[in-house]
Amino acid sequence: MTLVRIAGCFQSLLSIAVLMGLAMTVASGAFGAEVVAMYVATDGKDAWSGSLAAPNEAGSDGPFATIERARDAIRQIKQAGPLPEGGMVVELAAGVYELARPLELGQQDSGTEQAPIVYRARKGAEVRLVGGRVVSGWQPVTDPAVLARLDEAARGHVLQADLKAQGVADLGEMKPGPRWGQSEPGLELFFQDQPMTLARWPNEGFVKIVELLGPTLTDVRGAKGCQEGIFTYDGDRPQRWSGAPDIMLHGFWARDWADQRLKVESIDTEKRVITLQAQPQHAFGFRKGHWYYAYNLLTELDRPGEWYLDRQAGILYFWPPAPIENGKPMISVLPNLVTMKDVAYVTLRGMTLETCRGTAVTIAGGSQTRVVGCVIRNTGGWAVSLSGRESGVVGCDLYNLADGGVSMSGGDRRTLTPAGLYVDNCQLFRFGRWNPICKPGVNVDGVGNRVTHNLFHDAPHMAVMWGGNDHLFEFNEFHSVVQGSNDAGIMYAGYNPAMRGHTIRYNYFHHVYGFEGRGCNGVYLDDMFCSASIFGNVFYQVPRAAFIGGGHDNVVENNIFVDCKPALHIDARMMGWASASVPIMKERLEAVPYQEEPWRSRYPQLLTYLEGNYAEPRNNLVARNICWGGKWDEVEAKAKPGVKFIDNLTGQDPQFVDAAHLNFQLREDSPAWKLGFQRIPIEKIGLYASDDRASWPVQHEVRPKPGP
Repeated sequence: MTLVRIAGCFQSLLSIAVLMGLAMTVASGAFGAEVVAMYVATDGKDAWSGSLAAPNEAGSDGPFATIERARDAIRQIKQAGPLPEGGMVVELAAGVYELARPLELGQQDSGTEQAPIVYRARKGAEVRLVGGRVVSGWQPVTDPAVLARLDEAARGHVLQADLKAQGVADLGEMKPGPRWGQSEPGLELFFQDQPMTLARWPNEGFVKIVELLGPTLTDVRGAKGCQEGIFTYDGDRPQRWSGAPDIMLHGFWARDWADQRLKVESIDTEKRVITLQAQPQHAFGFRKGHWYYAYNLLTELDRPGEWYLDRQAGILYFWPPAPIENGKPMISVLPNLVTMKDVAYVTLRGMTLETCRGTAVTIAGGSQTRVVGCVIRNTGGWAVSLSGRESGVVGCDLYNLADGGVSMSGGDRRTLTPAGLYVDNCQLFRFGRWNPICKPGVNVDGVGNRVTHNLFHDAPHMAVMWGGNDHLFEFNEFHSVVQGSNDAGIMYAGYNPAMRGHTIRYNYFHHVYGFEGRGCNGVYLDDMFCSASIFGNVFYQVPRAAFIGGGHDNVVENNIFVDCKPALHIDARMMGWASASVPIMKERLEAVPYQEEPWRSRYPQLLTYLEGNYAEPRNNLVARNICWGGKWDEVEAKAKPGVKFIDNLTGQDPQFVDAAHLNFQLREDSPAWKLGFQRIPIEKIGLYASDDRASWPVQHEVRPKPGP
C-alpha cells in the first residue's frame, strides 16, 4: 500500500476522524483513488484510534483490538458524511482473533461501487477469525470409575479437561436428526486444526443389520424391510456399553443415499437386539444388511484422535494424537462467524475463518458482496450461505465442513430474472463430514448463477446439486467424490420438467467409483429432469457418466468418455416404475407461468410438454461424442424412440495425444474431426493462478479405486 498525501475532500474527512478520535491512513486504491484504512491487531485496544503504528511506549494509541470496533468506526464516518472516493479498508495484523460473538454487518455497513469496503488480512499475514475456545487445564484421568470404563489400551493416554470450570456453559445437545440427512454436531473438538473423532465403534466403516424385528413390514419394489428400528446384531461388543447415556447410531438404514443419526432406546445384550427411540424414525424404514456405526461412547475412546464429552459433568475426555501442548485443542462455541444482511460492496479477503457450530459466513440479500482468497474450515454447518445479486465466493479453500461448501440461491423464477451469483476458482474438499448425504460442495438454486473453475475432491456424496433455471457449470474438475453412495451423482438434479436451461460444459470428471467401488453416476439428471446441455466435457473412469433419467430435451454432445461403464444411460422410468410421477410432473410444470413471457420464448418446448404421452422421454440428442474403452450406452428400449444419435465415435481409436498420462486432447489425425467434433479447451479446466487464490500451487491426490 502506497501512502499518498491527503487532499481535497479527504481533509474534511480527516477532520471528522479527529473529532471522533479515529486514526485513518490514506492510501492509493486500485485506480488511483484514495482509500482510507484503519487497523486491527490482537495486541490493540478498542479504546485506541485504529492507527497503523505500533503502540507507543506509553501505550496510549495504536490499532483496534476487534473487527467489530472497526465496523463501528466506519459507521461513525458514514453517519457524518459520504465514504471517501476510493472506499475503506480494515486491515488485520497476523494473529488468532477469538470472536466473542459473530460479526454482524447490515445494510448500514455497505459500501458503494465507487467506495467499496474491504475487511482483509495484512499482506503476508496469517489472520484467523475463530468461533471456538482453546481448551486448557488438561489432566490425566485418575477417577477409578472412568478408568474402568476406558479400553485398557487407552488408559494412561486419555486426558480430561473441565469445560464448565473454563466458563463453557453451552455444551450443545447430542440429539438425533429430525429427518434423514439432517443433524447438527453441536460442540466439536479440533486439534492441530483438524476435526477429531467422537468416540465410535467400529473405528472405521460400518457393521450391518442382521435381522429385522419390527412388526410393520414394508416392500418397496421388492426391497423388503420394516418401519421400526428394532434389529439384531452380531458379536458381543455392545455389552461394553451398559449404562452409557445417549448412545447414538449413524446409519444408512434403507437407502445408500439417505443416512440418519438416531438414538438408542435400549439394548438387550442377551438376545443381541437394539431398539431405537420411536421418534424420530427413519422415513424409509430399515432393511436387513444395511449399515451403521455407534458413537458418543466413552467406552469406545480407544485410539488417538477420539474424544468424548460427559455433558452432565462438563468433562471433556481426549486421546490426543500428539502431545497436547503441540496441538492447541479447540472446541467450537459460536453458531456462526460472519453474517451479512442486505449488504452491498463489501469484501472479506485473505483470512482463515474456522471453528463454529453452524455456517461460517452468511450473505443474505444485498449485492456485490464477496468472500475472496479465504480459507474456511472446521465448521459445524456450511462454509458459506449466499443469496442476493452479483455476489460470490472467489479463490477460497473450503474444507472439513460438517455440511456442504457453498449454498447459493438467488434470482426470480417467475420472471426468470438472473441473480448472477457465483463460485469461482475455489477448492472444495472433505465436505459432508457430519451429514454426508445431499450436502454438496456447491448447492445452486434460483436463476442464472454459475460455478466455474473449481476443484472438488474427497467427499462422501455429490459435488454439485442444483435446481432452478439457467445455471452455468464450466471448467470445473471433479475427482474422488461419491465415496459413500452408489445411487448418486457427481452432479445431481432431478424431479422437475420446468427447471431448464442449464449448461454443463468443459468440465473434467475422473476417478469416481461409488461406495465400495460398486458404481455411481456422473452428471445425474434424475427423475425426468429436462433441458440440460452436457457439452464438451471429459469423463474418465466414471460409471454411467451421462445419465438421463426419463427426461425430455436433454443434449449430450461433443464429450469424451474414456473407460466409462457405461458412458451413456437413458431410461423411460415414467413409463414403468415411476409412473406415479406422471401427475406430479404436470403439477410442477403448471406451478410456473410457462405459457407466458418470458417463459414461452425462453423454453418453447414446454408449450407442448403435456401433449400426447409425456411419460415417454422425448427429444433427447446424443451427438458427436467420443467413447473409448469401457462401454458406450445403456439405453432402455422404451427410451430409444425419443433419442436422436448423430455421428458418435465409438469403438474406434480416437487418437489421443497421450492417454497413458491422461492427456485426452486429440491428435490432428483423429477421426473425430471429420464428424464435426469441436476442440475441448482442456488446458483451461480447473483452478487458475490468481492473486485472489487462498493457496498456490494446490496439491491433491486421486483416490485409488477401492475393492480387490
